[in-house]
Amino acid sequence: MKLAIFGRITETTDFQFLERYFAYLRTASIEFRLHENYAMKLNENPAFISQPIALMETFREVTEAVDADFVLSIGGDGTLLETARRFRETGIPVLGVNTGRLGFLANITIEGIMDATKDLMKGAYKLDQRSVMQLEAKPEGSLFAGNNIALNDITIHKSNSNEMITVHTYINGDFLNSYWGDGVILSTPTGSTAYSLSCGGPVIMPGTPAFVITPIAPHALTVRPMIIPDNSVISLEIESRSGQALIALDSRTEVIHQKTEIAVRKAEFTIPLIRVQSNSYFGSLRKRLHWGLDNRN
Repeated sequence: MKLAIFGRITETTDFQFLERYFAYLRTASIEFRLHENYAMKLNENPAFISQPIALMETFREVTEAVDADFVLSIGGDGTLLETARRFRETGIPVLGVNTGRLGFLANITIEGIMDATKDLMKGAYKLDQRSVMQLEAKPEGSLFAGNNIALNDITIHKSNSNEMITVHTYINGDFLNSYWGDGVILSTPTGSTAYSLSCGGPVIMPGTPAFVITPIAPHALTVRPMIIPDNSVISLEIESRSGQALIALDSRTEVIHQKTEIAVRKAEFTIPLIRVQSNSYFGSLRKRLHWGLDNRN
């Protein structure tokens, strides 16, 4: 078994545990390669002085790791989103290991990484094929330099705190609505538990062929989130007093001018996320959203 590992250092990174994990991989004869930048950060910590990550155990470009059987993302949900973007069209399954805070996507704890690795070796896992959004803009290539996909959501947001923007929205060429407010979130089922949820959007189970349009602080009480088929093409036109707005693909943000033409559609590929036997989607929801807990006492 071969592993490619992409990670970030967080405030709660357990360096000593990670050092023991990489020692375990070597003892178990499991081939692994870490992204070069992540390996450099780890080697700066005293826990890795006695047995640092070797140069032969690193990779710089994804093309150097395409022979991996699995990709491990060690960090938080933001790390997993970046990992998915980097490995987006390789088809290599991704396992998220959480060393951050909430961890909806990266839901394996650092303490559970060894058991999860053993599950991978035994084939005791399932793959969730997660749909991806793709942004198209005119002039072509004017946004995000070709890195135009989002696993969670695409967000249009006002660029100035003291203004309101209008987002004219069309579904397959049919006019849907003009959203007046702070902006609009276009979310995949994966992203339904992220920004969209905090703005009143529904939780959608992964695998559901749907997208969600969630307004942000709309200036009309009757405007509500809307679920649409994921084979729809969503076209957007933006008006703002400043002549611009912000557009975000997951954790990446750029300024967009109101004359830019935007369309959002489902990408032709999916991101395979690994779910090991000890983990379930509904269990993660209950734990992270505190469903069923009585906090009155």
